[in-house]
Amino acid sequence: MQYLKSILNYTLAIAIMIVLLWLSLRGLNSGSESKWELIWNAWLRADKFYLILMAVIMMFSHFLRAVRWQMLLKPTGNQITLTGSFLSVLIGYLVNLAIPRGGEVSRCYNLYKLDKAPIEISFGTVVTERIIDIILLLILVFTTFIIEWDKLSVFIATLPLGESDFIIPNWLLVAIIVLLLVGATIYILRKNKKVQVIIAGFKVGLISVFNLEKKGVFIIYSVVVWLLYFVMTYVVMMAFPETADLGVSAVTTIFAIGAIAMAIPLPGGAGSYHTLVPAGLVLFYNLPSVDAIAFVFVFHAWQTIILILGGVVSLIISYFIIRWRKT
Repeated sequence: MQYLKSILNYTLAIAIMIVLLWLSLRGLNSGSESKWELIWNAWLRADKFYLILMAVIMMFSHFLRAVRWQMLLKPTGNQITLTGSFLSVLIGYLVNLAIPRGGEVSRCYNLYKLDKAPIEISFGTVVTERIIDIILLLILVFTTFIIEWDKLSVFIATLPLGESDFIIPNWLLVAIIVLLLVGATIYILRKNKKVQVIIAGFKVGLISVFNLEKKGVFIIYSVVVWLLYFVMTYVVMMAFPETADLGVSAVTTIFAIGAIAMAIPLPGGAGSYHTLVPAGLVLFYNLPSVDAIAFVFVFHAWQTIILILGGVVSLIISYFIIRWRKT
């Protein structure tokens, strides 16, 4: 039953992604050029120096994530190697391109194969990472809303969020449902002794952040990772003639919209990113729809190619390391 539910959820995510991509591509119309010619020409116009610089910045941000993960696992008694951490992080990003949120489990499994860190403990540290990232993302988005409130408030008003007929506010209704589901899940899991062992290891990983030797360094790394994401957006926008002159204000707005789009559980943010970011460029900065869509398709495709190459190389290296240790 659980397996069937996972398949249905994955199928639904893929279907939503395809529909959003189709809707985005539908706006890519030009009398003389096909859709793919427009995207290809946007790639040809791009300054490759900035795109390569973006790839370097991206890999450095992933390296800092690996260092941060190594710091989180140390208080749990698991001395993992930086190589194992870095390879596992890249593999996690690769899997996320195909299976939304699947990378969290795969990176923990790969780390177990490389450095024998228990999966339940490493997964607990991954959840801690995600909580910290969400907090930083909320701070960043909140700051962006303060700076660019006039523009972002207009953008949110255009989203088809709809209104609820319930007297209870939507956020309160969602909170109640979540609490009920969590309570029921905890009650069921506590009846299973094997699951209790897993939960115990998970708790060890989850609270590892409170036992860090260098909490200040960990916070700095976390902030720098998100600053690097911001710089990546700036560098990519500099690479295209259509967006190079929009300024830092535009980078801030587009970064916030892009971060929200990537947080939607679709494979690699495909679909949501291709829909929301072009809408922001058109609505706020009067960029022609064709240029905005072509820019986003090239940007996202380039980022995806980097993640695929990094993940595949990491899989190959991990395979040979594991095989070499066995022999």
